[in-house]
Amino acid sequence: MLLTWIAEVADEPLALEPTDRRVEWETNTWCLSAEDEDKRSLSVTEVVAAFERTAQAIRLRIHALGFAGVATFYVWHDGQADQLRCSTGSVAPDELPFGGAYLPSDDLAPVVEGFLTDRRPDETIPSDQAVPDAPTPFPVWVRDVGPTSR
Repeated sequence: MLLTWIAEVADEPLALEPTDRRVEWETNTWCLSAEDEDKRSLSVTEVVAAFERTAQAIRLRIHALGFAGVATFYVWHDGQADQLRCSTGSVAPDELPFGGAYLPSDDLAPVVEGFLTDRRPDETIPSDQAVPDAPTPFPVWVRDVGPTSR
């Protein structure tokens, strides 16, 4: 079921409003859950591939809309809610609308693995990237889906 929900994100309403980030967040943010039995039946590779296909479909939609700005599709693991969350915003990867520290990454596998194995997101940050006495940033997979992306 999770793979179906990931695919459906590509067809959901999409708002690109550089002047109204709240509208983008409310329209473009999705929370995806899975039962424990579903998690055990899925592989990291399958889930990553599903998100890759969704990012590509969103990129094609944005291109067809004629949107000329920056656009990023991103995925993170909300450990407290036990969900994968994803969103699209007219922001660069280093300007995502999170209130806390996050670590943009081009590797989705650790994010998905943390979700499938019920590991907290802060446990997926490599120790050489952690800053002592600072809040541990959580990993966020980012994909450029703007008009100049490939």
